[in-house]
Amino acid sequence: MTATPSRVFVARLAGIAVFDPAGDQIGRVRDVVVMMRPAPRAPRVLGLVVEVPPHRPVFLPITRVTNIDAGAVIFDGRINMRRFQKRGSETLALGEMLDRKAELADSGGEQVVVFDLGMEQSRTRDWLITKVAVRRTGGAGHGHRWAGGGRGAARLGLRRRHGETLVVDWGAISGLRVLEEGQGAASLVAAFERMRAPDLANVVHELSAKRRAEVAAALDDRRLADVLEELPEDDQVEILGKLDIDRAADVLEEMGPDDAADLLGELPSEQREQLLALMQPEDAAPLRRLLTYADDSAGGMMTTEPVIVSPDATVAEALAQIRNPDLNPALAAQVYVCRPPNETPTGRYLGTVHFQRLLREPPPTLVSAICDTELDPLRPELPLETVSSYLATYNLVSVPIVDENGRLLGAVTVDDVLDHLLPDDWRESGMDTDTGIGVDAEEEALRGKE
Repeated sequence: MTATPSRVFVARLAGIAVFDPAGDQIGRVRDVVVMMRPAPRAPRVLGLVVEVPPHRPVFLPITRVTNIDAGAVIFDGRINMRRFQKRGSETLALGEMLDRKAELADSGGEQVVVFDLGMEQSRTRDWLITKVAVRRTGGAGHGHRWAGGGRGAARLGLRRRHGETLVVDWGAISGLRVLEEGQGAASLVAAFERMRAPDLANVVHELSAKRRAEVAAALDDRRLADVLEELPEDDQVEILGKLDIDRAADVLEEMGPDDAADLLGELPSEQREQLLALMQPEDAAPLRRLLTYADDSAGGMMTTEPVIVSPDATVAEALAQIRNPDLNPALAAQVYVCRPPNETPTGRYLGTVHFQRLLREPPPTLVSAICDTELDPLRPELPLETVSSYLATYNLVSVPIVDENGRLLGAVTVDDVLDHLLPDDWRESGMDTDTGIGVDAEEEALRGKE
């Protein structure tokens, strides 16, 4: 390697871009694969898990990495595009080792929590996990001075404090080789804090069921709701089922109504009713309405929270609503003009104002004067094929759904249509193509090396 720091902390690698020699980005780092070895030997780094479009984890041998710096990993251009599958002898440094409890060997069994790992290149050119960044928890030995003279004596003379952090040699800790129940996930979540919900969902999907539950416990309700919306249904049901029933109801309230209804539809009726009963009535009511429609109908796909304004609203007021950063971009592309009330089901639907038209008009203009009344809304019982054809024919990103009385019930967005048109396993599918000559053999040799 050239121009690579002598020590690299793995949590700082999370999410950084991976480039080929030509400077083209091929993906982002999602984890570091290591092989645990008998004590006192330090774990050996085998390679990186790199996520390449579209949301596909692949294995990049560490021998192919030519440079690591603060903002990028560069490799020699050869990579096997087969989906990464962790082997029994392998451990994911971020996914499985962060937040583990361990003991400091030279401190009378003081308990610490791992929040990062440092890897260094040895004289044999192997990359090893040589350092462990830990946080004291105030366990055994708390209050005594660090008196040990071994490799872990990194801070001589300092009194132990709860929450204090320090970096020690790998040989100065014990207990990381034992599977831990009730492992936290705060450090893992922090490592991926800036990651978008779809990308974090892909990371969560690749974790073990145990770690998925621990990550779910560490995320706040809103972040977990965003992640659940991007996960396959099986993962959604599994994670929700491991949450406390009250928290599960809170998370469902944070989800988009269409996604929450889809998830509730996968649950046994008794569990579904229990969750709906715990939710706020104003949140449960639209979900009950959505559950009455077939999954592949306009009503089953729609969200009950489009942007709605009354006819006497101004362009400035409509623009203020679509500026909401939490709004789905497809929903922000148009405003629906309806008679009050302005929550679904509304009064009579009058028309649609597209955001481009809003940008062209003076702020004081009334939306009723510029709304598009030529395109007819759709009914909730119409099938998926009709909705998708409508969107394609008129080049729209969403379509209003009304009842027999012309009241707006919701809107179907193009992303929800795509979710139903794509195969059930679209999040995991992709071409299993390999690039580079001899990459498979080199990868097998590296991952099989003891």
